[in-house]
Amino acid sequence: MKTYKLASAACLLAFCGMASAYTVSGTVSDEQGKALNGVAVNLVKEGKSTTTDSQGKFTIHEDEQSDAIRSASAPGFIGINDGVLTYAQSSGKPVQVKIFNALGNQVFAQTLYGSGQVDLSSGIKAKGTYFAQVTMGSAKQTVRFEGRALLKEVQQGEAIRFVAEGFDTLTVPLGTLDTTLNVKLKATAPQFKFGYALKNDPTPSKGCGSNSKLQKVKSVENGDQFQIRVGSDNRTYFVTLPKNYDNKKPHKVLFALHCYGSKGEDFVHHDPDYDHPTPYYGQQVLDKNGDYIFVSLDAIGGLWSKGQADHDFFAQTLTTLNENYCIDTSRVFITGFSYGAMFSYSLMQDMQSRVRAAATYAVADYNIWLPEGNAMKNLPVAWMNVHGVNDDRCNYDRAKNSALPRILKRNGKADANGDFTDASSEKPQEISGNTGHVCYDFKNVDERFPVKWCSWPGNHQWTAHDTGNMSIGWNWEQTWVPEEVHKFFEQF
Repeated sequence: MKTYKLASAACLLAFCGMASAYTVSGTVSDEQGKALNGVAVNLVKEGKSTTTDSQGKFTIHEDEQSDAIRSASAPGFIGINDGVLTYAQSSGKPVQVKIFNALGNQVFAQTLYGSGQVDLSSGIKAKGTYFAQVTMGSAKQTVRFEGRALLKEVQQGEAIRFVAEGFDTLTVPLGTLDTTLNVKLKATAPQFKFGYALKNDPTPSKGCGSNSKLQKVKSVENGDQFQIRVGSDNRTYFVTLPKNYDNKKPHKVLFALHCYGSKGEDFVHHDPDYDHPTPYYGQQVLDKNGDYIFVSLDAIGGLWSKGQADHDFFAQTLTTLNENYCIDTSRVFITGFSYGAMFSYSLMQDMQSRVRAAATYAVADYNIWLPEGNAMKNLPVAWMNVHGVNDDRCNYDRAKNSALPRILKRNGKADANGDFTDASSEKPQEISGNTGHVCYDFKNVDERFPVKWCSWPGNHQWTAHDTGNMSIGWNWEQTWVPEEVHKFFEQF
């Protein structure tokens, strides 16, 4: 009588070097659902890796292996590989295989001869624990298996990692090595030496989630008046909140800076005219969703001529707003006409880390104060200027040939090192003739710091229009300026 060696599941695991099977698969896409090709996928503890294909699909798979299986051609060996029974014997006697479920019910029976293979799961209709009873001559052995294969236990701390250039690395903990994953990778936020990406997420201020502690001096039409101590002076400013103000929603901020002969309150409420299509240079009317907090500052004696004291006034007011209201600190804008344009131009070259963009009307390249040794002087800032070519107070050519190239010199597209380049060689398209207007968007500037130059055949007024300089029958409501400025600010 021959004696046959049968290898049980216990033997294979303990003595024959068996490694159980697993399959981890899935797809990888970006946040818009586009499949990502070439993503490195790594099973951390197992040390297995692959990359996604053109459809974003990946598979990491390991079959059962054992010394018994590798020696399956030797007589008297039996092994299971991915649910397939391999048997070898030197006689032609029958090999009987019966499969029972966990309750002891027989679900499969087959008689085999010689040497060969049989898929133990061919008679299984459901996943679960099964027992294969194998009889060879007088020898009998029972082998336990799970579904199609013996599943490998997951190691503690196992995880799968996804790495792709331009995307944040994603690591997903795994509780099983038999799983299918569909993951989305988030594009890595660009790293800039300075500034924010276009359409960046809001950056909430300290005041978000709390109520303002500011004590107003009085209420005025369309806003409230406040005072702040700056040096030895009490300075006045006005704030208009949206009707639907929410202290949990970061709001954009627009500072309106008045011209010579005006005062801050004129841009909170004023009878409309050529110089005052209020409120706030026509911007509040365009804020349909209540996204902005509007602020107007009051110059001492109607002139922005205090240098550092005026800059401190702006900075302290902005800090006070940040602490008492919910503000998006990455979207603070300033705008002004004539002397207000000069002050805006001054602030935007000193406060680039706090001011996202400025829109000026008839900027002059004089009466511009900057602190000595200004560390910000070589940093870019987004800027839009509207100017009449026949301006007899703030000379158009001086603004175009001096103020404009000074900003362009800093705003050129960033190089490989992240340093901004000189774009001052680019010249704007300009209006010709006595009607219409031309707004030119510079092409060689960094997209995060756009520059727009608008020219029209007018004189010294900010309510530019397309029917000639102060045409008979024209009224301030025909100006195209507020809409253009609103679009300029809304791109950020």
